[in-house]
Amino acid sequence: MASTFSFDVVSDFDRQELVNAVDQTTREIISRYDLKDTKTTVELGEEVITVNTDSEFTLDAVHTILRTKAAKRNLSQKIFEYGKVESASGNRVRQEIKLKKGISQDIGKKITKLIRDEFKKAQASIQGDAVRITSKSKDELQEIIQRLKQEDLPVALQFTNYR
Repeated sequence: MASTFSFDVVSDFDRQELVNAVDQTTREIISRYDLKDTKTTVELGEEVITVNTDSEFTLDAVHTILRTKAAKRNLSQKIFEYGKVESASGNRVRQEIKLKKGISQDIGKKITKLIRDEFKKAQASIQGDAVRITSKSKDELQEIIQRLKQEDLPVALQFTNYR
């Protein structure tokens, strides 16, 4: 009897690394000469980062700092979904950056269709906000992982529970 092997495709991020990236961003804003007097705040909520600053120019600078700090901590840029820039009190601007987590049904269907079309011996099934892929061959699973890494999907993918 041949055993089957499987892994899960998920979209997640390390919360502690994000906390550290936001903390480093706040420290750099306080110490940078061009941002020191802007009274910029970067607040990390459960599912959103709120940036409050004095102009769109400084907002762009904060975006650059945040993306750089996140990249250094191996966080994908795809977890950030930038909302629209809103006017806040006192001629200030505010923006919410949503944190994307989980694979939506549409993306899950796209992944399962890709597996069905290109890998005939593997099966893919959507399980909540993850996709489980099973096959009798570990080599085929490795090929599937490489193929999914090549695919340009709007979410960051991780591969877990490989057995």
